[in-house]
Amino acid sequence: MKPAAFAYCAPRTLEEAISLLDEHGYDAKLLAGGQSLVPLMNLRLARPTVLVDINRVDGLAFVESGDEVVRIGAMTRHHTVATSSEIRGASPLLSHAAGHIGYRAIRHRGTLGGSLAHADPASELPCVAVTQSATVRVTGSAGERTIRADELFLAEMTTTLAPDEIVTSVAIPRIRPDEGWGFREFVRKVGDFAVVMAAALLRVADGRVASARLGLGGAEGTPRRVTEAEQALVGSVLGAETIEKAARVAAEAVEPTSDIHGSADYRRRLVHAMTRRALQDALGRLEAGHG
Repeated sequence: MKPAAFAYCAPRTLEEAISLLDEHGYDAKLLAGGQSLVPLMNLRLARPTVLVDINRVDGLAFVESGDEVVRIGAMTRHHTVATSSEIRGASPLLSHAAGHIGYRAIRHRGTLGGSLAHADPASELPCVAVTQSATVRVTGSAGERTIRADELFLAEMTTTLAPDEIVTSVAIPRIRPDEGWGFREFVRKVGDFAVVMAAALLRVADGRVASARLGLGGAEGTPRRVTEAEQALVGSVLGAETIEKAARVAAEAVEPTSDIHGSADYRRRLVHAMTRRALQDALGRLEAGHG
């Protein structure tokens, strides 16, 4: 199929892009990488009457490494997120997850900001953003504001962004040298969206878990932290028994969806398995002395 008729606009500045969105409201869609939007338009599941292409807008693709966070421009491609030494040094978890996105061609076109704004619960970057407590900077006709990643996602494909707001950058907290991380996802075949994914960050002090972050994607309508499992980890001696308990708690805490890729019960079992493996990977990195 081919998309329904639409008007095409290619603004050169952020202000011009925002003005177009403000003028056309929900009838307009932003085109960044287009790896999610264009297939939806071809299937006529999305029918924007105006397409606002922001690929010519300067200043939206960059990597700035600071002491506390790495700030990444919204138009930064997945390939850069996966391969940048600055990003990998600040958040190897983010880089690793970006390397799982689709295929090489998709990673060279898809963008960080586009992935977050699209809000597909089976996407890797929203899951990592929530797990790492990222903050998202957006700009609209009312000015600029910052949104916590866990407050960005409302439901499947739905965010708290206003129709005239554009994601401009994302700030990812640096992973500490004494933190171990893990990321696992289950896909039917390489390049597919994940059925379930888990991201983990652990810090151990004096032989016990001092802090824990566990994020899930694909299981529910939005990515989210599993605080119940995190609480089961903190204060415990990290080992096979503790990991198994946390994985079981995570599986019990979720309310999985059912679709053509798997039933709710199947997803719950995958939550258990992916959580266990992500935590095992985090433990392995801690034992090896590197995050």
